[in-house]
This record gives sequence, C-alpha cells and structure tokens, in this order.
Amino acid sequence: MRIVKGSLKQGFIDPVTEALLQRLFLAGGNAVADTQARHGPVAVRFDSVDFSYERIPVLSNVSFHIHQNEFAALVGSNGSGKTTLLKLLLGLEKPVAGRIVLFEDAAGKGRERIGYVPQNAGFDPTFPVTVRSVVRMGRLRPSSRFFGKEDAEAVNEAMEKADIADLAERPYSALSGGQRRRVLVARALASRPSLLVLDEPAANMDSESEKRLFDTLGQLKGSTTILIVTHDTAFVSSLTDVAFCVAGGVSGCSIVRHRTEPAADAPHDLYGGSASRVRHDIDVPDSWCCEEGNPL
Repeated sequence: MRIVKGSLKQGFIDPVTEALLQRLFLAGGNAVADTQARHGPVAVRFDSVDFSYERIPVLSNVSFHIHQNEFAALVGSNGSGKTTLLKLLLGLEKPVAGRIVLFEDAAGKGRERIGYVPQNAGFDPTFPVTVRSVVRMGRLRPSSRFFGKEDAEAVNEAMEKADIADLAERPYSALSGGQRRRVLVARALASRPSLLVLDEPAANMDSESEKRLFDTLGQLKGSTTILIVTHDTAFVSSLTDVAFCVAGGVSGCSIVRHRTEPAADAPHDLYGGSASRVRHDIDVPDSWCCEEGNPL
C-alpha cells in the first residue's frame, strides 16, 4: 500500500445527455486469471484506456476493474471526467486507446446487461403517463415489440424492489422528485440487469426517499453488480465494497482506488443513515483485492 497526497480537479460537468438515455432504453475479454481468484468473474474492466475530445485529453491510462456482484462507488468533483467514463462504459463513446470489457465479453454484448439510472430525465408534464408505463419502458427491446407475461412479471417485481408498487397507477408527473428517482430505478430493474449504474442517485432527494433507495440497493447487493457515480468525494454509502476516485492530471484524468472506513461523523441521514469515509490519502493498487493475504 502506498500513501499519496493530491487534490481533485475542480470545474464544471455537463449532465448525461438525453441521447445517452434513449440509447440505453432501446439497446437492448480476456480477464487476468488472478483477478478471479478470490472475487470471481469481472463485470467491468478498463485496460489502459485513453480518451480525448479532439485534441483535449480527458482520460489517461485508466485501468480498474469491478467484480461481479460488488458494490462500487466512483467519486470525483464536477468536471473530473465522470460523465466521460459513463459514456465509455455505456458505449456512447469509444476509447482512443486501450479497451473496455464487460462481463468478459470482448464482442461488446455485455452492454445489453446494463440498467442505467440517469441523474436527470426530462419529461413532458402534460403527457398522461403512469408510473407503471414508465417502468414498462425498461422492457423495451429492439428484437421484440410484444409485451408478454414475463415482461409483466418483471415490471411488478421491479416496482416491488423499488418500493413503488403503491404508486403504480399514479401519474408520473404527480410524484415528488425522490419518488420519480425510485421510479427510474424500477425502470432500470425491469430489464433484470446484471450491472446497475446510478448517476448521482441521491441528488435533490429528501431523506425518506434516500433511505428507501438505499434500502433497495442493500437488498440488491450481492446479487447485482452496482456502480454509483457521485460528486461527493468525502463519503460513500457503507454498502460500498470498493471506491474509485477520478484524479486530475495535466495529460488527462486517471482512476485511483482508495480505502474506506466507517464515518461516525457523517450526516445522520446521508446515504440512508450509514456512510463510510473515502481515504484519499491512501492509494490502493487495483490488484489489491486479488492478492493472497490481503483483507477483502
């Protein structure tokens, strides 16, 4: 383990575009052996990834992995490159160098196993759509236009998991911000994803909705790979198994893996009432989880 010092790049970040959301609605590797030795197969792997917007470097030599059924947090200040990482993960951008492998599928079909919850989802408040109809959108597939028994079961199951079954027939426009966020979680769960990605899930949420959300994520932990993206660089949910930080650099940002520890001084209602501190002063090698003798 190596102790490092550093600061996070400050700036401005644009929200994930509507095009990214629409593509996920309709869209339906060679892993190193020792990375599977203790935690099982790898769900997400970035290998030496570089990315630039024209000649402006954004990411440089980014390498990290997340094992299947782990709960991971990606933290970084505004403008640090989190949105770019999301676009690469979701296949909306392609790396300039390196590779991204999902569920060890080098052909790229692993992205069909992603459920995505955006930070913001624009909608027409005059459009008469119910909560159930929004959740049903998670069952959209290019290969089928029919909604069958299995789809109905998946929708009901997702609403139960997200604790919104009692809202099923209510207009989506009549819900609070926190309730809408949980509906979007249900929509993502309706696809029965192997990887659930949530962008700033607690932003502008009341404490009750936040608690319900993290109760839902706690129930999913261990059976679904979960990645939360947040600008909160100080704390993460205590559900977190591994924390990554987007760290700035002259030639582009990189990813640093950090230790976490229980945080008794965190706000009592943060992340549903249980938070861990991100130790930015402790830089942990990405292979740390796979080395014999190291604590899990």
